[in-house]
Amino acid sequence: MIVSNEKDIKGVEVKNPEVKNAVMKALISPKEGWDGHVMRVMEVGEEGYTPRHSHPWPHINYMLEGKGVLHIDGEDHEVEAGSFAYVPADKLHQFKNVGEGKFRFICIVPEEGHK
Repeated sequence: MIVSNEKDIKGVEVKNPEVKNAVMKALISPKEGWDGHVMRVMEVGEEGYTPRHSHPWPHINYMLEGKGVLHIDGEDHEVEAGSFAYVPADKLHQFKNVGEGKFRFICIVPEEGHK
């Protein structure tokens, strides 16, 4: 069990040559008792982006703050606070910050997607 606040979790810079200005916070994981899944908050700075990639697991996203574009399988979708998305397994995808300030979203993945 865990009851906490995101502000108390240290963010980790995503180090990847295909990533720009992205920080990840793992909020809930098997360590806190949620076996098999991880809930993360991604923060993408101005002009930043996650890698354009695919993987064999799906993920669920809920946008918290800012404006972005979610590229899924050849299509771009504008997203903002309150938007949500399901990204199926094996689909090429990427998040980009297209607004001013931070673009933040929740990303829930199977445990294997957080290693």
